[in-house]
Amino acid sequence: MGKPTSNDLRERMVRGVESGQSRRAVAARLQVAPSPAVRVVNRYTATGSVEPAKQGRPPGSGKLGPHRDFLIAQVERKADITMPELAAVLQAERDLEVDPSNLSKFLIAQGYSYKKNPSGQGARTPRCQTGAR
Repeated sequence: MGKPTSNDLRERMVRGVESGQSRRAVAARLQVAPSPAVRVVNRYTATGSVEPAKQGRPPGSGKLGPHRDFLIAQVERKADITMPELAAVLQAERDLEVDPSNLSKFLIAQGYSYKKNPSGQGARTPRCQTGAR
């Protein structure tokens, strides 16, 4: 995703259009493409703000978001569960097919990490420094 235009430039676009110039004329004067000027002024008239809209997907709205509690319960029940095993459980109980790598990314985002002790045995544990469960 690209970076949004600075608020200073956005405000100058709005002021230019409010002073009577066209959006394209303001864009040419500020040396930007016409489309950002059109979008910024449209956003300003719709919301009253030149702040850019939030980018990205809201947290918890992905494919695994609705199954968060179920997945964490499975990990809590069997801390050394592998991602392919967890994917099989999810397929069997929730009829949801997920790649094991996505499960790993999801659990890391939830604050879990895979730790091994000196004897080589591993277990998923909540990370202490993030304050996760």
